[in-house]
Amino acid sequence: MAKSIFYHAGCPVCVSAEHDILNLIGSDNVEVVHVGENKNRIPEAEKAGVKSVPALLTPNGHVLHINFGASMADVKG
Repeated sequence: MAKSIFYHAGCPVCVSAEHDILNLIGSDNVEVVHVGENKNRIPEAEKAGVKSVPALLTPNGHVLHINFGASMADVKG
C-alpha cells in the first residue's frame, strides 16, 4: 500500500491531528509534511487539492481536510 501524506503547518490544531492520524493509521503508513518548514512542498499539496491544513492525502488521491487550522494562503505568508 502506498503511503498517505499528512500536510500540516505546526499549529496546535495540526499537531493534535497529526498525533491522532499517526495513532489511527500508523507512522509507517503516513508521510508527515510540515509545510511551514518545507515551503517547497506547498505547490505539490495545492496540486493534489489541499486547500487548508491539516489535511490528509490518501493513496488514491482523495484529500481529507481535517479540522481547519490554516488556509494554504496563510501558510504561504
